Amino acid sequence: MSTEPVSVKSVSRTAFWRSQASPGVGQPVTPERKRGASRGAVGRYIVLIAFLLYCILPAAWIISAMTKDNGQIFTTFGLWFSYPFHLFENLSGLVTYQDGIFVRWFGNSLIYAGSISFGSTLICALGGYAFSKYDFPGKKFLFNFILGTIMVPSTALVLPLFLMLNKIGMVNTMWGVILPSLVNPFGLYLMKVFWDSSLPNELIEASRLEGANELQIFWRIGVPLMQTGLVTVALLAFVGAWNNFFLPLIVLSEEKLYPLTLGLNVWNSVTAGAGGKPIYNLIAMGSFVSVLPLLIAFVVLGKYWRGGLTAGATKG
Repeated sequence: MSTEPVSVKSVSRTAFWRSQASPGVGQPVTPERKRGASRGAVGRYIVLIAFLLYCILPAAWIISAMTKDNGQIFTTFGLWFSYPFHLFENLSGLVTYQDGIFVRWFGNSLIYAGSISFGSTLICALGGYAFSKYDFPGKKFLFNFILGTIMVPSTALVLPLFLMLNKIGMVNTMWGVILPSLVNPFGLYLMKVFWDSSLPNELIEASRLEGANELQIFWRIGVPLMQTGLVTVALLAFVGAWNNFFLPLIVLSEEKLYPLTLGLNVWNSVTAGAGGKPIYNLIAMGSFVSVLPLLIAFVVLGKYWRGGLTAGATKG
């Protein structure tokens, strides 16, 4: 085998064409390129920190304000505590102000959110099971129509909803808030996806061969396999009902029926109005207390809803 010397020109030409075919490969990292990458990373960190502060600062202000009286709220630094603390005084004033109306609002919110969460989850589970496991005429059209209602803004339904509730005598009642909120198109979609992935059709057929009827299959076989999906939909419905403001605003007129969202808004409006008694410390304390049930729910059920949202995002 003959060996021929390789010229320097041929090696240089080969390296040149390789560098043109794969830009950046085999090229040294220049200081300019390092500086560009560093500037990009710094920019990303600045944006992330800005969003983090945007989320944290309101919560920090609430935690600080609930330990102050009205004078300290406006005369001290808003993002830090001041001495003396008025935490327990504010808590006592919160539950006794206006004959303890806050406690009633808190109980109303629990009734609204609990009823809506349970009822909406049950309806979505049954509807999702039907769309997932049964074939019937108009199934695809009906499912797409239900999904399309997600795009309808709630403000467009205010007038017909109010007229309907007034016709059946549910204005200024708890049922006027609970019944319309049981309709949850997004929850129905999530439950269908969960049923598709959690309950195989072969298991349903085997259960039917064993003599199980449809309700037994749903309750004894399907529901235990759907714990993650049920908790996810229930938690989302609970949060939505707990934070609901617009529907109670148009349906309710008696303060004793208000949820926390509407009641705290009334306090804030009265305080900000001319001649109103300043109770910003009670509003801050009430805002913090109103968040506690949501925090507890997310901490207790976190392992379910995190996995549930991931499972609901994929099919199969």
